[in-house]
Amino acid sequence: MKEFLRKSFKTIGSARLIIIAFFILLIIATYVMRLSPAAALSNVMTRWCMNFVLVLAMVPAVNSGIGLNFASPLGITCGLLGSVLAIEFGFTGAMCMVMAIVISIPFALLIGYLYGRVLNTIRGSEMMIATYTGFAFISLMSIVWLFLPVKNTTLTMPMGNGLRMNIDLSGTFGYILDNFLRINIAGVDVPLGFIFVCLAMCFVVKVFMNSRTGIMMLVAGENTSFSKSIGINVDSYRILGIVLSTVLSAVGIIFYSQSYGFLQMYQAPLMMAFSAVAAILIGGATMKNAQLSHVIIGTLLYNGMLSLSMPVANALAPQSNIAEIVRIIASNGVIIYALSKIKREA
Repeated sequence: MKEFLRKSFKTIGSARLIIIAFFILLIIATYVMRLSPAAALSNVMTRWCMNFVLVLAMVPAVNSGIGLNFASPLGITCGLLGSVLAIEFGFTGAMCMVMAIVISIPFALLIGYLYGRVLNTIRGSEMMIATYTGFAFISLMSIVWLFLPVKNTTLTMPMGNGLRMNIDLSGTFGYILDNFLRINIAGVDVPLGFIFVCLAMCFVVKVFMNSRTGIMMLVAGENTSFSKSIGINVDSYRILGIVLSTVLSAVGIIFYSQSYGFLQMYQAPLMMAFSAVAAILIGGATMKNAQLSHVIIGTLLYNGMLSLSMPVANALAPQSNIAEIVRIIASNGVIIYALSKIKREA
């Protein structure tokens, strides 16, 4: 028994155990402080769904040998562009969300391919330039948002040129997935349809990873020298991994935005990659291996911790802004853990 506990502790890791313990403590605190457990669980489930695909986008990048995709804002901006164009073309409801995905995918394929070519020229330094690439592209797209020739008044500034900072989705595809097959169980709102969609995305990625192409991509990412010796084109599979990651990021921001109710433009997506990276690392992923179980567990722990910490903090000090302070500490603390883990494994 002692040996089993020792191995379990080593497998899970002390940092992850602390995060799990803190998450359980927050759940207990909601009951002790007589908060609404049903509302808290509803919020946790919604945040799990809305962030899920953004975290899932890390899987193909890691397994192809690229590493954690800190440049996911490349795909995120493609998703935002597809959403803006779908609204501009006059689509509404579920069709608007479908068309946003359809329009964004070609942009994500092109941007992902070009970025993959860049990564192949600087092999071994991917983590060094990824963040700066994402930041630079967000700044470039901020200029594009200012001069994009759209006419829909829900998109444009009330005065002057350019898109709004926050575009309301209530008249287009806001909360489409949140309200799809939504059921209430003992006071807890369960976005059943949204959960099914997330699990379907998981299934698609799982099928691909188990296919011949997926297995060869895994081999190319695991051992470059061995892959080249058996005739695998490592560069091509690295590009494939980053292209898939970019496409999933584009789809992920559309899912995120419909659940949030707004498209957040300009500098809003700047730090979104850090949250996704932190979540998948908390779930147990490493620099060389990322599984779907890591996505499911990590997204739940990370977003659940953030969701529960704010109402508990408000209950402790209702007349202060301690909830926002706790949110910043929890969020950035997890990101520090993620970055320190990358440093050790690099």
